[in-house]
Amino acid sequence: MSEAVALSEELQPRYTIGEVAARTGLSAHTLRWYERIGLLDRPARSHHGQRRFCDADLGWLAFLGNLRATGMPVAGMLRYAELLRAGEDTRAARRELLIEHRADVLERIRDLQANLLVLDYKIDMYGKRQD
Repeated sequence: MSEAVALSEELQPRYTIGEVAARTGLSAHTLRWYERIGLLDRPARSHHGQRRFCDADLGWLAFLGNLRATGMPVAGMLRYAELLRAGEDTRAARRELLIEHRADVLERIRDLQANLLVLDYKIDMYGKRQD
């Protein structure tokens, strides 16, 4: 399959909002909200006016899910989306935004590891017998 054909198929609208909700774990309400605030481009519409999403939309939603799972606020995701839409001239700014977020994630991981040590200590204390 040629790259042009693969790209063309990736952009073909084929999924309803219900199918996208089932695939992503996001509610239809959340998908509409993402569209309303500009986090998700307006999807194509069927001849009945129903939203129709494509594989590229699913990939974008998966990436947004990764950002949310790592604690990026919606404002940060919106900033990234705005930069992405602005084009190739924003590559460095997008990279920097992700680098900063990565540093925040690493800091939270370190904090969680320290808290885990405290939990392990307490669990060990309860496991010891009192004679």
